[in-house]
Amino acid sequence: MRRALIVVDVQNDFCEGGSLAVAGGADVAAAITELIGQAAGTGYRHVVATRDHHIAPGGHFADNPDYVRSWPAHCVAGTEGVGFHPNFAPAVASGAVDAVFDKGAYSAAYSGFEGTDENGVSLADWLRAREITEVDVVGIATDHCVRATALDAAREGFRTQVLLDLTAGVGGETTERALEELREAGVELTGKPVVSG
Repeated sequence: MRRALIVVDVQNDFCEGGSLAVAGGADVAAAITELIGQAAGTGYRHVVATRDHHIAPGGHFADNPDYVRSWPAHCVAGTEGVGFHPNFAPAVASGAVDAVFDKGAYSAAYSGFEGTDENGVSLADWLRAREITEVDVVGIATDHCVRATALDAAREGFRTQVLLDLTAGVGGETTERALEELREAGVELTGKPVVSG
């Protein structure tokens, strides 16, 4: 078994106080960092993180967003909001996170598999180069980017599990729909997500 942990979008703008805050995001960030601190005993060969990193994502941003296909400006390159949350940033700074995959410069890009590392390598290619066969997915938001990343991981052929205790969802209904979609795709689900409303 060669397993990796994918940490999805644990960023300032997605946690309390951010422009697109998800309730419970800061606590999830701290819990993920704690898990990474125990990574040697959890069997992860690698830990990677995804980061929403928008420059000009077109219709993804709107002054009057519908919160389905358009959103308030968030995770804009060069702003504090794009940074990793302080409860998670130390894990990245310490080197415990092996690679960061930026996504969404000029598009919506919900899935971490749409991102690339600093060398332009896609997440799928990076994982395959390290002979990873299984992934655990955690982060924000359960019903959007975690969902999309886990679905793409399964489509890419990785045995995929979402650790729901380490996710935060935007809404109850959208999170339930996302969980059903993940189950139908063969993604393993453990625990229960934090949900905003």
